[in-house]
Amino acid sequence: MFVFILTLPLVNPWVRGDGVGYYAYIHSLLIDHNLSFENEWRGANQSFIEFKLGQNGEIKPMFYTPTGHLDNHFSVGPSILWAPFLAPVHLAMLTLQRFGVDAKPDGFSKPYIVTMALVTALYGFLGLCFSYHLACAYTEKCWALLGTLGIWFASSLPVYMYFNPSWSHAHSAFAVGLFLWYWHRTRGERTLVQWVVLGLLSGLMLDVYYPNITILLIPLTESLRKYWRGWRAPGRDWAALRRLFGANLLYSVVTVIAFLPTLITREIIYGSPFDLGYGSVDFWHWTSPALWKVLFSSNHGLLVWTPIVIPAVLGLMAFRKRDKEMAAYLALACLAFYYLIASHHNWDGISSFGNRFFISLTPIFVLGLSTTLSELAGFFENARVAARAFAAATGVLVLWNLAFIFQWGTHLVPARGPIDWKQMVSNQFTVVPAQVWVKTKAYFGNRGTLMQQIEEQDVKQLRRDLRP
Repeated sequence: MFVFILTLPLVNPWVRGDGVGYYAYIHSLLIDHNLSFENEWRGANQSFIEFKLGQNGEIKPMFYTPTGHLDNHFSVGPSILWAPFLAPVHLAMLTLQRFGVDAKPDGFSKPYIVTMALVTALYGFLGLCFSYHLACAYTEKCWALLGTLGIWFASSLPVYMYFNPSWSHAHSAFAVGLFLWYWHRTRGERTLVQWVVLGLLSGLMLDVYYPNITILLIPLTESLRKYWRGWRAPGRDWAALRRLFGANLLYSVVTVIAFLPTLITREIIYGSPFDLGYGSVDFWHWTSPALWKVLFSSNHGLLVWTPIVIPAVLGLMAFRKRDKEMAAYLALACLAFYYLIASHHNWDGISSFGNRFFISLTPIFVLGLSTTLSELAGFFENARVAARAFAAATGVLVLWNLAFIFQWGTHLVPARGPIDWKQMVSNQFTVVPAQVWVKTKAYFGNRGTLMQQIEEQDVKQLRRDLRP
Protein backbone atom coordinates (compact mmCIF):
# COMPACT_ATOMS: atom_id res chain seq x y z
CA MET A 1 0.00 0.00 0.00
CA PHE A 2 2.83 2.41 0.84
CA VAL A 3 4.42 1.88 -2.58
CA PHE A 4 1.06 2.41 -4.27
CA ILE A 5 0.47 5.70 -2.44
CA LEU A 6 3.93 6.89 -3.44
CA THR A 7 3.12 6.23 -7.11
CA LEU A 8 -0.20 8.11 -7.16
CA PRO A 9 1.40 11.39 -8.35
CA LEU A 10 2.24 9.48 -11.55
CA VAL A 11 -1.45 9.22 -12.38
CA ASN A 12 -2.18 11.13 -15.58
CA PRO A 13 -5.82 12.31 -15.69
CA TRP A 14 -6.69 12.34 -19.37
CA VAL A 15 -9.01 10.53 -21.77
CA ARG A 16 -7.18 9.67 -24.94
CA GLY A 17 -7.11 7.22 -27.85
CA ASP A 18 -8.96 3.98 -27.15
CA GLY A 19 -9.84 5.47 -23.79
CA VAL A 20 -12.31 7.78 -25.54
CA GLY A 21 -14.38 4.72 -26.45
CA TYR A 22 -14.14 3.12 -23.02
CA TYR A 23 -15.01 6.32 -21.16
CA ALA A 24 -17.79 7.22 -23.60
CA TYR A 25 -20.27 4.79 -22.01
CA ILE A 26 -20.24 6.24 -18.52
CA HIS A 27 -19.94 9.80 -19.82
CA SER A 28 -22.84 9.47 -22.26
CA LEU A 29 -25.08 7.77 -19.71
CA LEU A 30 -24.36 10.35 -16.99
CA ILE A 31 -24.52 13.47 -19.16
CA ASP A 32 -26.71 12.67 -22.20
CA HIS A 33 -28.61 9.65 -20.80
CA ASN A 34 -28.08 7.72 -24.03
CA LEU A 35 -25.42 5.87 -26.00
CA SER A 36 -25.11 8.23 -28.97
CA PHE A 37 -21.45 9.23 -28.35
CA GLU A 38 -21.37 12.31 -30.63
CA ASN A 39 -20.38 14.59 -27.77
CA GLU A 40 -17.69 12.17 -26.65
CA TRP A 41 -16.21 11.90 -30.14
CA ARG A 42 -16.21 15.68 -30.68
CA GLY A 43 -14.49 16.17 -27.32
CA ALA A 44 -11.84 13.54 -28.08
CA ASN A 45 -8.13 14.13 -28.56
CA GLN A 46 -6.93 15.08 -32.04
CA SER A 47 -5.32 11.76 -32.99
CA PHE A 48 -8.54 9.89 -32.14
CA ILE A 49 -10.86 12.17 -34.12
CA GLU A 50 -8.37 13.09 -36.88
CA PHE A 51 -9.89 11.01 -39.67
CA LYS A 52 -13.42 10.78 -38.31
CA LEU A 53 -14.52 14.34 -39.14
CA GLY A 54 -15.51 15.64 -42.56
CA GLN A 55 -14.72 19.07 -43.99
CA ASN A 56 -17.85 20.49 -42.39
CA GLY A 57 -16.72 19.35 -38.95
CA GLU A 58 -19.39 16.67 -38.75
CA ILE A 59 -18.59 13.03 -38.03
CA LYS A 60 -18.37 11.06 -41.28
CA PRO A 61 -21.40 8.84 -42.04
CA MET A 62 -19.15 5.77 -42.40
CA PHE A 63 -18.62 5.75 -38.63
CA TYR A 64 -22.32 5.26 -37.89
CA THR A 65 -23.88 1.84 -37.49
CA PRO A 66 -27.20 0.70 -39.02
CA THR A 67 -28.92 1.66 -35.75
CA GLY A 68 -27.77 5.27 -36.10
CA HIS A 69 -25.22 5.04 -33.29
CA LEU A 70 -21.54 5.75 -33.55
CA ASP A 71 -19.35 2.67 -33.95
CA ASN A 72 -18.01 2.05 -30.45
CA HIS A 73 -16.52 -1.43 -30.34
CA PHE A 74 -14.70 -0.77 -27.07
CA SER A 75 -15.94 -2.78 -24.09
CA VAL A 76 -18.33 -1.41 -21.50
CA GLY A 77 -16.60 -3.09 -18.54
CA PRO A 78 -14.28 -0.22 -17.55
CA SER A 79 -17.27 2.13 -17.34
CA ILE A 80 -19.05 -0.40 -15.13
CA LEU A 81 -16.06 -0.32 -12.78
CA TRP A 82 -15.80 3.48 -12.87
CA ALA A 83 -19.55 3.99 -12.31
CA PRO A 84 -19.66 3.54 -8.49
CA PHE A 85 -17.13 6.37 -8.18
CA LEU A 86 -18.14 8.69 -11.02
CA ALA A 87 -21.88 8.65 -10.30
CA PRO A 88 -21.40 10.24 -6.83
CA VAL A 89 -18.99 12.78 -8.35
CA HIS A 90 -21.64 13.73 -10.91
CA LEU A 91 -24.29 14.03 -8.21
CA ALA A 92 -21.98 16.25 -6.15
CA MET A 93 -21.23 18.46 -9.16
CA LEU A 94 -24.94 18.87 -9.92
CA THR A 95 -25.62 19.75 -6.29
CA LEU A 96 -22.82 22.32 -6.21
CA GLN A 97 -24.09 23.91 -9.41
CA ARG A 98 -27.60 24.08 -7.98
CA PHE A 99 -26.27 25.99 -4.97
CA GLY A 100 -24.58 28.55 -7.22
CA VAL A 101 -21.05 27.15 -7.18
CA ASP A 102 -19.15 27.47 -10.47
CA ALA A 103 -19.08 23.69 -11.04
CA LYS A 104 -19.06 21.98 -14.42
CA PRO A 105 -21.13 18.77 -14.35
CA ASP A 106 -20.07 17.96 -17.90
CA GLY A 107 -18.23 14.68 -17.32
CA PHE A 108 -14.97 16.10 -18.63
CA SER A 109 -14.05 18.60 -15.92
CA LYS A 110 -11.22 17.86 -13.53
CA PRO A 111 -13.17 16.12 -10.72
CA TYR A 112 -14.42 13.50 -13.19
CA ILE A 113 -11.15 12.83 -14.98
CA VAL A 114 -9.03 12.80 -11.82
CA THR A 115 -11.49 10.37 -10.20
CA MET A 116 -11.41 8.13 -13.28
CA ALA A 117 -7.60 8.07 -13.32
CA LEU A 118 -7.24 7.41 -9.59
CA VAL A 119 -9.83 4.64 -9.70
CA THR A 120 -8.03 2.97 -12.60
CA ALA A 121 -4.80 3.00 -10.61
CA LEU A 122 -6.68 1.57 -7.64
CA TYR A 123 -8.08 -1.28 -9.72
CA GLY A 124 -4.62 -2.02 -11.08
CA PHE A 125 -3.24 -2.13 -7.54
CA LEU A 126 -6.04 -4.40 -6.34
CA GLY A 127 -5.30 -6.72 -9.25
CA LEU A 128 -1.69 -6.88 -8.09
CA CYS A 129 -2.84 -7.59 -4.52
CA PHE A 130 -4.91 -10.55 -5.69
CA SER A 131 -1.94 -11.71 -7.76
CA TYR A 132 0.34 -11.48 -4.72
CA HIS A 133 -2.02 -13.50 -2.53
CA LEU A 134 -2.33 -16.16 -5.23
CA ALA A 135 1.47 -16.39 -5.47
CA CYS A 136 1.75 -16.62 -1.65
CA ALA A 137 -0.21 -19.87 -1.79
CA TYR A 138 2.74 -21.49 -3.59
CA THR A 139 5.88 -19.50 -2.81
CA GLU A 140 7.46 -17.73 0.14
CA LYS A 141 6.06 -14.25 0.79
CA CYS A 142 9.37 -12.55 -0.03
CA TRP A 143 9.41 -14.05 -3.55
CA ALA A 144 5.73 -13.35 -4.07
CA LEU A 145 6.33 -9.72 -3.12
CA LEU A 146 9.38 -9.38 -5.37
CA GLY A 147 7.54 -11.11 -8.20
CA THR A 148 4.62 -8.72 -7.80
CA LEU A 149 6.87 -5.65 -7.74
CA GLY A 150 8.77 -6.91 -10.78
CA ILE A 151 5.67 -7.36 -12.93
CA TRP A 152 4.22 -4.12 -11.55
CA PHE A 153 7.07 -1.92 -12.72
CA ALA A 154 8.92 -3.93 -15.39
CA SER A 155 5.95 -4.85 -17.62
CA SER A 156 3.52 -2.85 -19.76
CA LEU A 157 1.16 -2.40 -16.80
CA PRO A 158 2.50 0.98 -15.53
CA VAL A 159 1.65 2.68 -18.84
CA TYR A 160 -2.00 1.69 -18.58
CA MET A 161 -2.29 1.94 -14.82
CA TYR A 162 -0.92 5.49 -14.66
CA PHE A 163 -0.16 7.14 -18.03
CA ASN A 164 -3.20 5.98 -20.07
CA PRO A 165 -5.77 5.29 -17.32
CA SER A 166 -8.82 5.53 -19.58
CA TRP A 167 -7.82 2.31 -21.39
CA SER A 168 -9.08 -1.09 -20.23
CA HIS A 169 -5.90 -2.99 -19.39
CA ALA A 170 -5.50 -2.18 -15.69
CA HIS A 171 -9.17 -3.08 -15.21
CA SER A 172 -8.54 -6.36 -17.00
CA ALA A 173 -5.61 -7.21 -14.72
CA PHE A 174 -7.95 -6.55 -11.79
CA ALA A 175 -10.82 -8.65 -13.15
CA VAL A 176 -8.58 -11.60 -14.02
CA GLY A 177 -6.72 -11.33 -10.71
CA LEU A 178 -9.95 -11.33 -8.72
CA PHE A 179 -11.32 -14.24 -10.73
CA LEU A 180 -8.20 -16.41 -10.36
CA TRP A 181 -7.86 -15.62 -6.68
CA TYR A 182 -11.49 -16.57 -5.99
CA TRP A 183 -11.39 -19.62 -8.27
CA HIS A 184 -8.29 -20.90 -6.46
CA ARG A 185 -9.77 -20.10 -3.04
CA THR A 186 -12.87 -22.18 -3.80
CA ARG A 187 -11.18 -25.12 -5.52
CA GLY A 188 -12.39 -28.49 -4.43
CA GLU A 189 -16.09 -28.61 -3.62
CA ARG A 190 -17.71 -25.26 -4.38
CA THR A 191 -21.09 -24.43 -2.93
CA LEU A 192 -23.80 -23.16 -5.26
CA VAL A 193 -23.32 -19.67 -3.85
CA GLN A 194 -19.63 -19.83 -4.71
CA TRP A 195 -20.50 -20.94 -8.25
CA VAL A 196 -22.80 -17.92 -8.52
CA VAL A 197 -20.01 -15.57 -7.39
CA LEU A 198 -17.61 -17.22 -9.84
CA GLY A 199 -20.15 -16.70 -12.62
CA LEU A 200 -20.48 -13.01 -11.76
CA LEU A 201 -16.70 -12.61 -11.85
CA SER A 202 -16.54 -14.48 -15.16
CA GLY A 203 -19.09 -12.16 -16.73
CA LEU A 204 -17.23 -9.14 -15.40
CA MET A 205 -13.99 -10.40 -16.98
CA LEU A 206 -15.72 -10.61 -20.35
CA ASP A 207 -17.40 -7.21 -19.95
CA VAL A 208 -14.00 -5.65 -19.33
CA TYR A 209 -11.99 -7.38 -22.05
CA TYR A 210 -13.28 -9.91 -24.58
CA PRO A 211 -10.05 -11.97 -24.97
CA ASN A 212 -10.45 -12.90 -21.31
CA ILE A 213 -12.80 -15.59 -22.55
CA THR A 214 -9.70 -17.78 -22.73
CA ILE A 215 -9.42 -17.60 -18.93
CA LEU A 216 -12.76 -19.40 -18.73
CA LEU A 217 -10.96 -22.48 -20.01
CA ILE A 218 -9.72 -22.88 -16.43
CA PRO A 219 -13.11 -23.66 -14.80
CA LEU A 220 -14.12 -25.56 -17.95
CA THR A 221 -11.17 -27.94 -17.86
CA GLU A 222 -11.45 -28.22 -14.09
CA SER A 223 -15.06 -29.38 -14.45
CA LEU A 224 -14.23 -31.73 -17.32
CA ARG A 225 -11.61 -33.35 -15.14
CA LYS A 226 -14.17 -33.83 -12.37
CA TYR A 227 -16.66 -35.33 -14.82
CA TRP A 228 -14.00 -37.80 -15.90
CA ARG A 229 -13.24 -38.74 -12.31
CA GLY A 230 -16.92 -39.22 -11.53
CA TRP A 231 -17.42 -41.30 -14.66
CA ARG A 232 -14.47 -43.53 -13.84
CA ALA A 233 -15.47 -44.03 -10.20
CA PRO A 234 -16.68 -47.54 -9.31
CA GLY A 235 -20.31 -47.81 -10.35
CA ARG A 236 -20.23 -44.28 -11.74
CA ASP A 237 -20.71 -41.51 -9.16
CA TRP A 238 -24.02 -40.31 -10.63
CA ALA A 239 -24.85 -38.13 -7.62
CA ALA A 240 -21.59 -36.21 -7.95
CA LEU A 241 -22.04 -35.90 -11.71
CA ARG A 242 -25.56 -34.51 -11.31
CA ARG A 243 -24.43 -32.01 -8.66
CA LEU A 244 -21.58 -30.83 -10.85
CA PHE A 245 -23.81 -30.50 -13.91
CA GLY A 246 -26.34 -28.46 -11.95
CA ALA A 247 -23.58 -26.24 -10.60
CA ASN A 248 -22.11 -25.77 -14.08
CA LEU A 249 -25.52 -24.90 -15.49
CA LEU A 250 -26.09 -22.32 -12.76
CA TYR A 251 -22.60 -20.91 -13.30
CA SER A 252 -23.20 -20.57 -17.05
CA VAL A 253 -26.53 -18.79 -16.57
CA VAL A 254 -25.03 -16.34 -14.07
CA THR A 255 -22.07 -15.68 -16.38
CA VAL A 256 -24.47 -14.77 -19.20
CA ILE A 257 -26.46 -12.53 -16.84
CA ALA A 258 -23.26 -10.74 -15.77
CA PHE A 259 -22.37 -10.36 -19.46
CA LEU A 260 -25.72 -8.71 -20.24
CA PRO A 261 -24.32 -5.13 -20.14
CA THR A 262 -22.17 -6.04 -23.14
CA LEU A 263 -24.99 -7.85 -24.96
CA ILE A 264 -27.41 -4.97 -24.38
CA THR A 265 -24.97 -2.28 -25.56
CA ARG A 266 -24.16 -4.37 -28.65
CA GLU A 267 -27.86 -4.63 -29.44
CA ILE A 268 -28.30 -0.86 -29.08
CA ILE A 269 -25.20 0.11 -31.04
CA TYR A 270 -25.04 -2.58 -33.73
CA GLY A 271 -28.52 -4.08 -33.78
CA SER A 272 -27.32 -7.50 -32.62
CA PRO A 273 -26.19 -8.63 -29.15
CA PHE A 274 -23.56 -10.84 -30.75
CA ASP A 275 -21.91 -8.16 -32.91
CA LEU A 276 -18.89 -7.02 -30.90
CA GLY A 277 -17.96 -4.46 -33.55
CA TYR A 278 -14.58 -5.94 -34.43
CA GLY A 279 -15.38 -6.83 -38.02
CA SER A 280 -15.93 -10.12 -39.76
CA VAL A 281 -13.85 -13.28 -39.58
CA ASP A 282 -11.69 -11.83 -42.36
CA PHE A 283 -9.91 -9.81 -39.67
CA TRP A 284 -8.73 -13.00 -38.01
CA HIS A 285 -5.93 -15.20 -39.32
CA TRP A 286 -6.72 -18.47 -37.58
CA THR A 287 -4.57 -20.57 -39.90
CA SER A 288 -1.60 -18.22 -40.01
CA PRO A 289 -1.21 -16.58 -36.57
CA ALA A 290 1.75 -14.26 -35.98
CA LEU A 291 3.12 -16.51 -33.24
CA TRP A 292 6.77 -15.47 -33.59
CA LYS A 293 6.09 -11.77 -34.11
CA VAL A 294 3.87 -11.45 -31.07
CA LEU A 295 6.80 -12.52 -28.90
CA PHE A 296 9.91 -11.23 -30.67
CA SER A 297 9.03 -8.51 -33.17
CA SER A 298 10.45 -5.02 -32.72
CA ASN A 299 6.82 -4.02 -33.31
CA HIS A 300 5.77 -4.46 -29.67
CA GLY A 301 6.94 -8.05 -29.25
CA LEU A 302 6.03 -9.23 -25.74
CA LEU A 303 9.33 -10.82 -24.69
CA VAL A 304 11.71 -8.28 -26.24
CA TRP A 305 9.85 -5.18 -25.09
CA THR A 306 9.19 -6.49 -21.57
CA PRO A 307 11.87 -9.14 -20.84
CA ILE A 308 10.61 -9.60 -17.26
CA VAL A 309 8.00 -11.86 -18.84
CA ILE A 310 10.71 -14.38 -19.84
CA PRO A 311 11.45 -15.62 -16.28
CA ALA A 312 7.71 -15.42 -15.59
CA VAL A 313 6.96 -17.83 -18.43
CA LEU A 314 9.80 -20.12 -17.36
CA GLY A 315 8.35 -20.09 -13.86
CA LEU A 316 5.01 -21.33 -15.16
CA MET A 317 6.86 -24.37 -16.53
CA ALA A 318 8.53 -24.96 -13.16
CA PHE A 319 5.20 -24.45 -11.40
CA ARG A 320 4.17 -27.91 -12.59
CA LYS A 321 6.16 -29.39 -9.69
CA ARG A 322 4.03 -27.47 -7.18
CA ASP A 323 0.55 -28.00 -8.58
CA LYS A 324 0.33 -30.19 -11.64
CA GLU A 325 -3.38 -29.67 -12.26
CA MET A 326 -3.34 -25.91 -11.86
CA ALA A 327 -0.22 -25.65 -14.03
CA ALA A 328 -2.09 -27.44 -16.80
CA TYR A 329 -5.12 -25.14 -16.46
CA LEU A 330 -2.98 -21.98 -16.55
CA ALA A 331 -0.89 -23.23 -19.46
CA LEU A 332 -4.00 -23.97 -21.50
CA ALA A 333 -5.49 -20.53 -20.79
CA CYS A 334 -2.21 -18.75 -21.62
CA LEU A 335 -1.68 -20.66 -24.86
CA ALA A 336 -5.26 -19.97 -25.94
CA PHE A 337 -4.84 -16.26 -25.13
CA TYR A 338 -1.54 -16.21 -27.05
CA TYR A 339 -3.11 -17.89 -30.09
CA LEU A 340 -6.12 -15.55 -30.01
CA ILE A 341 -3.96 -12.41 -29.99
CA ALA A 342 -1.57 -13.80 -32.62
CA SER A 343 -4.53 -14.52 -34.90
CA HIS A 344 -5.81 -10.95 -34.90
CA HIS A 345 -4.74 -8.61 -37.69
CA ASN A 346 -3.75 -5.98 -35.10
CA TRP A 347 -1.71 -8.39 -32.97
CA ASP A 348 0.84 -5.62 -32.34
CA GLY A 349 -1.65 -3.39 -30.51
CA ILE A 350 -1.07 -0.51 -32.98
CA SER A 351 -0.21 2.27 -30.50
CA SER A 352 1.08 0.16 -27.64
CA PHE A 353 3.87 -0.08 -25.12
CA GLY A 354 4.97 -3.66 -25.48
CA ASN A 355 2.13 -6.03 -26.28
CA ARG A 356 -0.48 -4.43 -24.05
CA PHE A 357 -3.01 -7.21 -24.63
CA PHE A 358 -1.06 -9.54 -22.35
CA ILE A 359 -1.58 -7.26 -19.33
CA SER A 360 -4.65 -9.42 -18.75
CA LEU A 361 -2.27 -12.23 -17.77
CA THR A 362 -0.61 -10.13 -15.04
CA PRO A 363 -1.71 -12.47 -12.19
CA ILE A 364 -0.32 -15.49 -14.04
CA PHE A 365 2.95 -13.69 -14.75
CA VAL A 366 3.27 -12.74 -11.07
CA LEU A 367 2.79 -16.38 -10.09
CA GLY A 368 5.33 -17.48 -12.72
CA LEU A 369 7.98 -14.94 -11.73
CA SER A 370 7.51 -15.71 -8.02
CA THR A 371 7.96 -19.41 -8.78
CA THR A 372 11.16 -18.74 -10.73
CA LEU A 373 12.62 -16.75 -7.85
CA SER A 374 11.64 -19.44 -5.36
CA GLU A 375 13.20 -22.17 -7.50
CA LEU A 376 16.44 -20.25 -8.06
CA ALA A 377 16.70 -19.41 -4.36
CA GLY A 378 17.39 -23.09 -3.75
CA PHE A 379 20.77 -22.73 -5.44
CA PHE A 380 21.89 -20.18 -2.84
CA GLU A 381 23.23 -21.24 0.53
CA ASN A 382 22.24 -17.93 2.08
CA ALA A 383 18.68 -16.63 1.65
CA ARG A 384 19.78 -13.02 2.16
CA VAL A 385 22.32 -13.27 -0.64
CA ALA A 386 19.60 -14.69 -2.90
CA ALA A 387 17.22 -11.88 -1.95
CA ARG A 388 19.82 -9.20 -2.68
CA ALA A 389 20.80 -10.78 -6.00
CA PHE A 390 17.19 -11.12 -7.17
CA ALA A 391 16.28 -7.64 -5.96
CA ALA A 392 19.23 -6.21 -7.89
CA ALA A 393 18.32 -8.11 -11.06
CA THR A 394 14.68 -7.06 -10.77
CA GLY A 395 15.75 -3.48 -10.15
CA VAL A 396 17.79 -3.46 -13.36
CA LEU A 397 14.78 -4.70 -15.35
CA VAL A 398 12.56 -2.09 -13.70
CA LEU A 399 14.96 0.76 -14.52
CA TRP A 400 15.33 -0.50 -18.09
CA ASN A 401 11.56 -0.68 -18.47
CA LEU A 402 10.93 2.78 -17.00
CA ALA A 403 13.54 4.29 -19.32
CA PHE A 404 11.91 2.48 -22.25
CA ILE A 405 8.50 3.81 -21.20
CA PHE A 406 10.05 7.29 -21.13
CA GLN A 407 11.26 6.82 -24.71
CA TRP A 408 7.89 5.55 -25.86
CA GLY A 409 5.92 8.24 -24.06
CA THR A 410 8.06 11.10 -25.41
CA HIS A 411 8.25 9.60 -28.92
CA LEU A 412 11.98 8.95 -28.86
CA VAL A 413 10.81 5.64 -30.34
CA PRO A 414 7.65 5.39 -32.47
CA ALA A 415 4.44 4.72 -30.58
CA ARG A 416 3.26 2.68 -33.58
CA GLY A 417 5.09 0.19 -35.73
CA PRO A 418 8.55 -1.34 -35.39
CA ILE A 419 11.43 0.43 -33.66
CA ASP A 420 15.15 0.57 -34.33
CA TRP A 421 16.70 -1.49 -31.52
CA LYS A 422 20.14 0.02 -32.00
CA GLN A 423 18.74 3.52 -31.62
CA MET A 424 16.58 2.48 -28.69
CA VAL A 425 19.50 0.98 -26.75
CA SER A 426 21.64 4.03 -27.49
CA ASN A 427 18.85 6.28 -26.23
CA GLN A 428 18.66 4.32 -22.98
CA PHE A 429 22.21 5.33 -22.07
CA THR A 430 22.52 8.76 -23.71
CA VAL A 431 19.27 10.58 -24.49
CA VAL A 432 17.13 9.36 -21.59
CA PRO A 433 19.58 10.44 -18.83
CA ALA A 434 19.93 13.81 -20.53
CA GLN A 435 16.20 14.47 -20.84
CA VAL A 436 14.61 12.64 -17.95
CA TRP A 437 14.99 15.41 -15.38
CA VAL A 438 13.57 18.13 -17.63
CA LYS A 439 10.64 15.98 -18.77
CA THR A 440 9.96 14.78 -15.23
CA LYS A 441 9.74 18.36 -13.98
CA ALA A 442 7.37 19.17 -16.85
CA TYR A 443 5.25 16.09 -16.06
CA PHE A 444 4.72 17.17 -12.48
CA GLY A 445 4.84 20.94 -12.97
CA ASN A 446 3.33 21.67 -16.39
CA ARG A 447 1.67 18.42 -17.41
CA GLY A 448 -0.97 19.96 -19.65
CA THR A 449 1.60 21.52 -21.96
CA LEU A 450 3.69 18.35 -22.03
CA MET A 451 0.66 16.20 -22.90
CA GLN A 452 -0.26 18.62 -25.68
CA GLN A 453 3.24 18.34 -27.12
CA ILE A 454 3.05 14.53 -27.00
CA GLU A 455 -0.35 14.63 -28.68
CA GLU A 456 0.99 16.86 -31.47
CA GLN A 457 3.88 14.46 -32.05
CA ASP A 458 1.45 11.55 -32.18
CA VAL A 459 -0.75 13.32 -34.72
CA LYS A 460 2.28 13.99 -36.94
CA GLN A 461 3.30 10.32 -36.85
CA LEU A 462 -0.28 9.20 -37.49
CA ARG A 463 -0.53 11.47 -40.55
CA ARG A 464 2.79 10.13 -41.87
CA ASP A 465 1.72 6.52 -41.34
CA LEU A 466 -1.64 6.95 -43.03
CA ARG A 467 -0.51 9.23 -45.85
CA PRO A 468 -1.39 7.67 -49.26
